[in-house]
Parts: sequence; C-alpha cells; structure tokens
Amino acid sequence: MPGPPARIADVDALRGCALFGILVVNIGAFATPWFGLGLTDPAFHGGVDRATHFLVALLFETKFYLLFSFLFGYSFTLQMQAATRAGAPFVPRMLRRQAGLWLIGVLHAVILFHGDILTTYAVLGIVLLALHRCGKRPALTLAFVLVSACAAFWAAMAWLQGLQPANGGEQAVAMARQAAAALAAYRGTPASVVTQHLRELSEIWIVLLLVQAPCALAMFLCGLVAGKREMLLHAADYLPLRRRLLWAGALVGLPGAACYAWTSVYVSGQAWQVAGLAVSLATAPLLAGAYLALALAAFARLRDGMLFALLADTGRMALSNYLMQSAICAWLFLAYGARLMGSVSPPGALALAAAIFCLQLPFSRWWLRRHVYGPVEWLLRALTIAAWPRWRRAGSAYL
Repeated sequence: MPGPPARIADVDALRGCALFGILVVNIGAFATPWFGLGLTDPAFHGGVDRATHFLVALLFETKFYLLFSFLFGYSFTLQMQAATRAGAPFVPRMLRRQAGLWLIGVLHAVILFHGDILTTYAVLGIVLLALHRCGKRPALTLAFVLVSACAAFWAAMAWLQGLQPANGGEQAVAMARQAAAALAAYRGTPASVVTQHLRELSEIWIVLLLVQAPCALAMFLCGLVAGKREMLLHAADYLPLRRRLLWAGALVGLPGAACYAWTSVYVSGQAWQVAGLAVSLATAPLLAGAYLALALAAFARLRDGMLFALLADTGRMALSNYLMQSAICAWLFLAYGARLMGSVSPPGALALAAAIFCLQLPFSRWWLRRHVYGPVEWLLRALTIAAWPRWRRAGSAYL
C-alpha cells in the first residue's frame, strides 16, 4: 500500500509567511493599550512612530489573516483526502478537530491574547463543513457576496457616523480612561490580565462577527475552491491567474490599503476611520491574493534554499508557532513577565516581531527534525483521529 503523499511545501511556506504578518499586527495589541481605539498612543506620537503605524496598516493589517484563512480553506481539502486515505468518516473527524481548535482558542483568548482567531476559525470551520460539497462557482459567488455585504455594512455605518453631532472631545476622554484602565490591568497581576481579557472578550465579539468572520469565511471558500483544483500543488499551471492577482493587488488592493492606513493613522474623525475600514474590507482580499502570487513566484526561485526550508518548517507547525508568539508577547508585555506594555515604541515592537520570528525559524527546523508534528499539532491530530499519533521522528537520536 503506498504511503501518504508528500506535504505540499508551498502551503507550509505560505503559512510561515502568514505567521510573520500576523505577528506584526498582533504585537501592536500587546505593546499598547491604545491599539484599536482609533487614537494615537500619547506616549508615541512622533513622526517615526506614526510612519511605522502607517506601514503596518498599509502592508499587514487586514491582509495576512486573510491569507491564513485562504490556507485554512485549502487545507480543508487536504483533510478530506487524509480521511479518504484512512477510510475514516470525514464529518466526525472534522467535528472533533474543530472542537479541539475551539478549546485551544478559548484558553488562548482567556490567558494570553484576547484577539484570538482560533475560536472564530473553529466556528467557521463548521460552516465550511456544511458548505464543502457546494460547487466551485457557487462557493466563489458566496465569497464575493460576503465580502461585498461586509464592506457595504461598514460603509453605511460610516455614513451614519458622519450624521452624528461631533463629540470628539468626550470620546477622547473616554478612550483615555479605557486605555489607562487596560494598562493598569495588564501590568497588574496574572489574575488582572485574565479579568481584563474576559472583559474585552465580552465586547470584541461584535468586531469578530461583523469584520473578521465574513471575510475569513469568504477566504475559506476561495481556499476550498483552490484546494479542489489543487492550485498550490500545480502552481505553475496557474500563471495567468497569478498575474491577474498581481495586477488586481497593485491597482485596487494597494490603493485601498493606503486609504485604510491614512485614515487609521492621520485622520482623527471616527466616520472617516470607519470609511477607511470599509474600503479595506472591500480591497484587502485582492492585496492578499497579490501576496500569494508574489510568494509563489519567490518560492520558485528559493525552493532549494535554506530560507524556503525554514519557512516551510515554521508553517508546518503554524498552530504551535502562533500560540508561541502570543506566549512570548504575553511574557514581554503583560504581568506574566516584563510588563513592557506602554513602554515600547512602534518601531521597537516591529523589531521585536522580527526577532521573535527569526528565532522561530530555526526552532521549528530543530523541533521537526526530532518530532513528526509540532506539539499542539500533535494534540490536535490526536483529537481529530481519536488515537495517539507518532510523537518522535524515526531515526531520531532522542528516541
């Protein structure tokens, strides 16, 4: 009986790239209590700080979680194939997998990072399970409708916000109090960190429901279609599509990202900021698609090099690395360790993100030379197949 097919290295390397982009965004939420409030941290409002915010908003925010979502949908088809090879019912396997992912996400959100995406993925994965038999055209049509409806909703919210009487001073005072309370909690004790996470989770669900969830599900569906066509297994056969993605990203996605970044960083009116968000929701999938096309072109040149191998290994244990990023940031910025929240500039946070990821690259390679899966991937696979998978790699000196 033939063994399982080799992993698709491009999928793993793309996950590795997405992990870096997600870390660049998430570390901002750890570094300052002003993240997501629509106002600049008074401690870091200089030209370089704002330029760094602009760069992160332009190139990273609202893009890389979309790329990760696309890969989630693509991997869904790989899970289908794995179930077929194992002769196991697919639906029960996926239900166990999504339940395990949700439990991991809840722990992550409560203890480490209230901006967790895993619980959202777990719930949306059930929706994808219900839709996975739909045709390719209906799936892409539904994806377009989801993105369009989400962007239209926030455009309408921006218009309604513009009709409201200006009360910027009162809002600024309220936001300052909110940021100060969050800073005190996050710098307090581990118990106060957990309490603050629970408080913010009770408020952030609306953002997940009305911003991230529709666009993530849309990218799930795009990834599902791509997986059914095996686009990343035969990437060279889709050069015309990749060129179209590059043009769409350059002509529509990048200007949309610039609009979002400018209104987020340099415009104080809330209505304009919400309008910028609406533009980003409509155009970010195109820029994420351009990133995908650029990465695949780079991989074709780097495939035999060390950087590609390191990215692929890092992406193979993406779940473990995602949680590790949060654990490191929680130790650096919160009451679990150094309590650096509010004292690291945006350029400093960006440098820390790069340093953390550069450490994860060789660590992932070291781990996977000795183990078959990342530690959390091993646990999730055990839940998925309802059996204990192999832990050590055959031939390891550590057996």
